[in-house]
Amino acid sequence: MLENYFKQPATVDRYMHSWVGAEIEQYVVWLSGNHYSDRCVWRRVPLVFAFGEFAGARGAGTVGELPAYVGAFVDDRVALHHKRTGSSRSMAKEIRGPVEQMLTVILPGYQPSGRRRLELPFAETVPGFFDYLIQERGLRPLSVGGYRIHLRQFEAYLHQVGMESMGELSPALISAYLVARAGTGLAKSTVRDEAGALKVFLRYAHREGVLASDLSTAVGWAQTYRLSDIPRSISWADVNLVLAGVDRRTVAGKRDYAILMLLVIYGLRGREVAALTLDDIDWKRERLAIPERKAGHSTAFPLSAVVGEALLDYLQHGRPESEDRRVFFRAMAPRQPITAAAVSARTRIHLLRAGIDVRRPGSHTLRHTAVQRLVDANFSLKTIGDFVGHRSARSTEVYAKVDIEALREVALGDGEEVLW
Repeated sequence: MLENYFKQPATVDRYMHSWVGAEIEQYVVWLSGNHYSDRCVWRRVPLVFAFGEFAGARGAGTVGELPAYVGAFVDDRVALHHKRTGSSRSMAKEIRGPVEQMLTVILPGYQPSGRRRLELPFAETVPGFFDYLIQERGLRPLSVGGYRIHLRQFEAYLHQVGMESMGELSPALISAYLVARAGTGLAKSTVRDEAGALKVFLRYAHREGVLASDLSTAVGWAQTYRLSDIPRSISWADVNLVLAGVDRRTVAGKRDYAILMLLVIYGLRGREVAALTLDDIDWKRERLAIPERKAGHSTAFPLSAVVGEALLDYLQHGRPESEDRRVFFRAMAPRQPITAAAVSARTRIHLLRAGIDVRRPGSHTLRHTAVQRLVDANFSLKTIGDFVGHRSARSTEVYAKVDIEALREVALGDGEEVLW
């Protein structure tokens, strides 16, 4: 594989005859398989070769010993860079990244610095809670992730106030935590969700005997009102402005345009777009399947012509070759399937580029727009809820609370007609 990138036989021989030559070759195969550019390979191979020689000269005899020399190698290269150029700009990240990336490829289980895997909150004091959420309550991974985030905040607060054991937990301390969280500017719905997670956690801790009494009764709820907010949708003219701003000549543009079309035509969630596979697109019957929606059911849509064209353009001219059946991939190496967070982030970028002023821009902005358009077209709330995968019809009611277009006309006029 090295000879595909380095044309001089002497260069290839130098790398292959290194005591880590086989590992360098393995790393290059991985880089190639993940669609890294030739320039990346040319820049990274000499660096990891130098790292191997550096570690070997200082006593490393096996590949498993290499991680112990990463810090010293980075310091040495940074000092050398400063001596040669006089620049104070740190090169540590540029040096450490490729070296640790190679170690993740050649050493199973190696964890790069800066990517420390966070332990589950309360893993030692209340073990088994997250297994309980999955096995007994049957929660999905996304819901379990929400518990992890909320309880990590609670755990950090208890450490901050100096609580050393769960036996010291009291109703006053729980109330103080919730008041502190509400004072950080979080939305009421977020504080309510944290309180809900805390209730479940405290109830479980009492059941398992970690807490002498059930402190879940001490958790207060943030008062929220159903239908109190207006969905953050945008007009169809703004949608066209966003779509027109996507540069479809690039791989990222072809991918993002297809994603935006799926969001605004079908009202999909970001995670549903990220989970879409090639098997979900039935070109022969012109159908698009969305399995395992939040409501627990699946939906099959007629494949819109404009959506089909956008998908076809990306699949033919943008999607990398991969054994993974997911539709959407990163545009840059490593070419891996995108996540739900990436779908929302890319949508946010295009909304901001188009100058669209909307609260909390993201993938749900276009989902709300799709629902609002169906409401304006006088579809029933039940039909709309089934179309976008709402778990309950109550989730759709908020869209029928106001006539968006009528309010826009009032806002553009002087409002006198409303007063009479």
